[in-house]
Order: sequence, then structure tokens, then C-alpha cells
Amino acid sequence: MMPPDISQEIRRIKTELNAKILAHNYQIADIQAVADVVGDSLELALAAKSSDADILIVCGVRFMAETAKILNPDKRVFIPVQDAGCPLADFLTPELIVEYRQKYPDAAVVVYVNSSAACKATADIVCTSGNAVAIVKSLPNLRILFGPDANLAGYVQEQVPEKKIIIMPTDGHCYVHQQFSLEDINNARKIGGIILAHPECPEVVRHKADIVASTGKMIKIIRDSNEQVWHIFTEEAIVVRLRSLFPDKKIFAVKDAVCKDMRKTSIEDLIRCIKNLQNEITLEKDSFESARRSLDRMLEASVS
Repeated sequence: MMPPDISQEIRRIKTELNAKILAHNYQIADIQAVADVVGDSLELALAAKSSDADILIVCGVRFMAETAKILNPDKRVFIPVQDAGCPLADFLTPELIVEYRQKYPDAAVVVYVNSSAACKATADIVCTSGNAVAIVKSLPNLRILFGPDANLAGYVQEQVPEKKIIIMPTDGHCYVHQQFSLEDINNARKIGGIILAHPECPEVVRHKADIVASTGKMIKIIRDSNEQVWHIFTEEAIVVRLRSLFPDKKIFAVKDAVCKDMRKTSIEDLIRCIKNLQNEITLEKDSFESARRSLDRMLEASVS
């Protein structure tokens, strides 16, 4: 547990700087404890855009900090660990999107928020795991170019069979979710309870789970249910938050479901970042405005 004096020091500096800390659900418990907002990618994007802070500290991976900067061009945005990246995001490049556009000129391009600013700039609209189905349904196009997560694309295709989802690339995946297996499902069944799986999980896991949902929706589902035992098939750090929110329920993580990049951020990294204002996010102007249009379209569709 973090010493109270460290927590107080962070809060003091935040007040002096008019800074807010945004932390993803996959961050360690100490980071979540001092954050002003803890949530999934959509919740963090909405919080970033509505914030009245002058400075945003994004505890997560780089695409999340880039998203906060894109939505807040007049604010200073920092990330505690410069090389906290996302291997999933690396599967997709702007060049690949252009290549697919040429093959399918009638298709709309939807990129997962787990992508670079340059890819967002090349897309028509962005989505998160929580709103991907709604975003695809909202588009008039019958063909959708979707990337970089093939598992999420497969989930969207199942939910929107009237449209054709074209995956770019076909092998994009999050290694944390990709490792979940039928054996993990069977082990959870032996204990009993409800299995909640993230849509980034492989098809066999999604089909055998009881519910497929984003991390933000997982919280709402557990909150609104009388079920007492839950198995969470996503990055295990969210279980810290879930157990804190629902202490009367038994909530299990899948062993070794760890995102190494999410775990790079320690409380010491956060303190250095906020004290020294280091690792500021800057973006090329050429891609900045186009990326913002794609993100704004997502947020407008999510609110409507």
C-alpha cells in the first residue's frame, strides 16, 4: 500500500498545477488510487475532452496519451513512461489503411482506439471495444475496413451480420487476450459463477463465455447483477478495481493475464512525471486535425 505522504504530495502538486491524472483500468492499484478518473478507453477519452485541467497526466500506454492530446490541443499532456506502447497498435500502419482503401473504395474505415495518431488520421472514424458495434451500425456503408484487432473485428461481424467487416491486418491481436483458451474457460466453470470476456478474446473464448463486454461495461454488469461469483477474461489489474468496488463479491482473474506495457508505470514514474513535467506528448500538425475529426465523430456517435 502506498504511504499516505506520497499520496498527499501527488494531490498537492496536482492542485498547484491544475493537473488531472487519468488512469486506465489496467493500471496498478497505487496509480488507480491517486487518479482523478479511472476507466476504459472511451471513459478516459470523454474525461479528457471535458476536463477543465491545464495539464493531463495519462497513466496508460502511448495511444491513450495521444488521444488525450488530440482531443485537447490547448492542454499539456504527459505520460509517465515514454516507451509504454501497445503491441496491438503496432499491427496497423497508415500505409496499410491506404492500401485497403484502394482495394475497397466504397468501404468506411473504422480504426480501434488502440492505434497510433497517424492511423486515426487516416480513418473515417475511431471506435473503442465498448462502442465498436454501435459505431459500425451507425455508418451507411455496407463494407467496413476494420483494424487492427482481428478478434474485435470478428465480434463486431457477429453482432452486425448485415455488413461485411474486412479486417486489416488479418492477424492483429492483443497478446494478453489472445492467450486465453478453452482450458481457462473450463477451469472457471469448475469454480462456478459468471464468465465475462473482453471482445478482444479469441472466438472460442467469446462463444463459451456468458457475457462479452468492454471493461467499462463489465463494471456496470457486475454492479447491476445479484450474481456473487465472476471470472474476468481481460488484463488482471482490473480485478483490483472490481474487488474494491464490489467487496461482497468473489471476482477472479485469469492467471498471468498481464500487459507488460501497462505495468511499466510505477508510482515513482508518476511522481517524477508530475514533478518534472517530463515526457510531454507532441504530435505532427498534419495528422493532428484529421485524427481529431475521427475521434470527434466517435464521441458524437457515442453521446447520441
